[in-house]
Amino acid sequence: MAEYTLLEKYESIRHRFEEVQQQITDPDVVSDMNRYVKLNQEYRDLEKLIAVFRDYKNLVDNIRSGKEILEEETDPELREMAHEEIEMAEELIPQKENEIKFLLVPAEPEDSKNAILEIRAGTGGDEASLFAGDLFRMYSRFCEKKNWRLEVTHFSEGIAGGYKEIVAKVSGEGVYGIMKYESGVHRVQRIPQTEARGRVHTSAATVAVLPEAEEFDIELKESDIRKDTYCSSGPGGQSVNTTYSAIRLTHIPTGIVVTCQDEKSQIKNLEKAMSELRTRIYNMEYQKYVDEISTKRKTMVSTGDRSAKIRTYNWPQGRITDHRINLTLYNLQAIVNGELDEIIEKLMIEENAQKLKESEI
Repeated sequence: MAEYTLLEKYESIRHRFEEVQQQITDPDVVSDMNRYVKLNQEYRDLEKLIAVFRDYKNLVDNIRSGKEILEEETDPELREMAHEEIEMAEELIPQKENEIKFLLVPAEPEDSKNAILEIRAGTGGDEASLFAGDLFRMYSRFCEKKNWRLEVTHFSEGIAGGYKEIVAKVSGEGVYGIMKYESGVHRVQRIPQTEARGRVHTSAATVAVLPEAEEFDIELKESDIRKDTYCSSGPGGQSVNTTYSAIRLTHIPTGIVVTCQDEKSQIKNLEKAMSELRTRIYNMEYQKYVDEISTKRKTMVSTGDRSAKIRTYNWPQGRITDHRINLTLYNLQAIVNGELDEIIEKLMIEENAQKLKESEI
């Protein structure tokens, strides 16, 4: 992108930033929660972009002032300083241009939302349930490192341990924009604890990450929801297992069913179940958007396609492979301990590079 084009872009973005800055203090905007939330997110995105643009503009100004010194000055020391200033700025400018290009790629509208994380055991029997448990621990540790809050809303334990399925809400800054890359089939190759002959088996678990719907995203009619209560089956002591605290909600128009038994309080379980139901209904529409986007891109790493095999964890060789970008790493133990940043960053770079090809930037 030419220098002048970038600087023109900077002026238009700076103007928009000042507009948004004023709007988020307008009482009419503050009273409209939907609009206020969107403007706040735009403000944060523009703030990051403005900071990089300012660095870029300073570098451009340094080159110009350095060239002026070379034209006007005869003092050897001043000319040497000007040469150094120009060389340093010219070396940094390509990096800043790339940063600006990536920041100019429009963010997906859902990236700033919290997420619902679902992990389900797939093929492989008891070993698949154990692997689902390993994946849940991996994401739990990843969330801890990110200072995100993870709340389990529903789970079903496997016979030999782990989970047949587990559902949790993850809250924090930009959760969905990061976690969405985990949706798909995860495959594990290792010797199961139950395998006496020491043969390597292959099992799988499915991960789905959904953007959480806010209250103003979906309007639920009470007449459309059937509520059932039952005794919780999970751990939690006598009061959990003998009182009707667990909640099952059925959305009659869509047939969507959600359950929550995590809390001892029926009211708290109802709140969590309503939040999850809202999210699932919202995601029926959101998936149409994702499918439309993915058909336009030849390489889309965050389609949310639950049937796509995205990653293999090979225990005997300590190897992990992400099949979407042909990335193989030999730090399996660190990754299952929650060190997912390297993989996710490379997936983000690949997706942004694809977006850049399609844009006019």
